[in-house]
Amino acid sequence: MKLWKSWVIATKDFNIFLKKKRILYTLIILPLLISIGLPIVISSLDSPGTEIISLLNAFSYFYIILSIIQSSTLASYSILGEKIEQSLEPLLATPTTDSELLLGKTIASFLPCIGVIYVSSIIFMVLSDAITNNTIGYLFFPNWNMAFILLLAVPLSSILSVQLNVIISARVNDVRTANQLGLLLEIPFLGVYLMLVTNIASLNIINILAIITLLLLTVAAFFYLNKTIFQRDKILTQWK
Repeated sequence: MKLWKSWVIATKDFNIFLKKKRILYTLIILPLLISIGLPIVISSLDSPGTEIISLLNAFSYFYIILSIIQSSTLASYSILGEKIEQSLEPLLATPTTDSELLLGKTIASFLPCIGVIYVSSIIFMVLSDAITNNTIGYLFFPNWNMAFILLLAVPLSSILSVQLNVIISARVNDVRTANQLGLLLEIPFLGVYLMLVTNIASLNIINILAIITLLLLTVAAFFYLNKTIFQRDKILTQWK
């Protein structure tokens, strides 16, 4: 497999994304609103330090959910957009392997999502520290929980979201439908988030490692499934 061919495919998609206002709004405005809005929520509360810490952990976890939203939106356009605009067949005629094509589509959805989340998470951490420093007596960020979330959980959830959209793209013919179905992946993560916000569960290293392990296993399962779905002969004959 030649990585430069995958990069060419990804670059083509990057240029398409820049022309789609809906994608840009979701990619840039949503993370900024969250990264600025969550610290504002904390600043409006009159709560003890222990509750503030619980909220900070819960809000940190929200970046996993955000990565699913972002990746699902990008992957819907990257993969299904080619199918709708009937540019998928010419792409399949290029001298690239199925793995190079799939990797290129994954890179196109993965890199912008990760880049925006990392930038927005820095904004969130800086604002949160500025607001909560006097309340809890120290700078809460950066910490190990956030490191595991950003360096492991967020990339894995992003890849998982892209892989799910490959499966969905083989079955539907509408970008909005594909995006909505892809966002179903949020449901279990939202359940965990609600448990964190309501203090039913806590965000600690053990729980984070459990989440990362589950993500790894699911990504591996989806990877092998996608290898059977994203094949030229099946795309040309079954992706209708």
